[in-house]
Amino acid sequence: MEDNPTTQVDATKTASGSRFLKYTFFKVAREWRSLDGAEKAAARQELASLLTRNQADLRLHLFSLVGIRGDADFMVMADSTDLEPFQDLVSGILSTRLGRYLETPYSYLAMTRRSHYLGSHKHPGQEGSEGEPPRSKQETRYLFVYPFVKKRSWYGLPFAERQRIMAEHFKVGHKYPKIKINTGYSFGLDDQEFVLAFEGDDPAEFLALVEELRGTEASTYTELETPIFTCVRTDATQLLKLLG
Repeated sequence: MEDNPTTQVDATKTASGSRFLKYTFFKVAREWRSLDGAEKAAARQELASLLTRNQADLRLHLFSLVGIRGDADFMVMADSTDLEPFQDLVSGILSTRLGRYLETPYSYLAMTRRSHYLGSHKHPGQEGSEGEPPRSKQETRYLFVYPFVKKRSWYGLPFAERQRIMAEHFKVGHKYPKIKINTGYSFGLDDQEFVLAFEGDDPAEFLALVEELRGTEASTYTELETPIFTCVRTDATQLLKLLG
């Protein structure tokens, strides 16, 4: 969980190696389930082909939310060095036969960047790093995603004070090494300030982490951290099968 520091930072170094992250959530319209089996099968195949196609400078990860949330059925996470591939991807999805029955209730844009609060400290898989999108070397089963906004009073604190508070925050995270913490930065790019994404194989462990973080000093400066999405990693074939 991060913020935008007001210290002197070389903008060229901040941007170097960074990538755009795009989290697009889709909801299937009720009318989709009224189609006959053959028509749905053809539509699934068309979209599966698009989602598995090799696309230059665009890496995709697919997640299902069927049965987990009522307002989103699946999520496509993509990362790229440019914004245009995201437009091409979503335009392509919505242009398919199944795309006619899709809505996008949530959509978040962010960029990768190493935390300014870390200094020389490193804790692999816990604070994220510049240029690295949410992805463990061994892909985890779940991704927990949510937008995040700090109270404006946070930015009025001296940097040294914010660094002290964040050190406590990181310390709690270190107690849960199986949860990989990723922070995407959205200042000026989207409505939120950050997009947080946590990777793990055990929802109970993530629940415990978030509950303990509620007691930290940093948590008192939270303005917004909803909606929260529990996403199950899957492939195109299984994702589309779950849509009914």
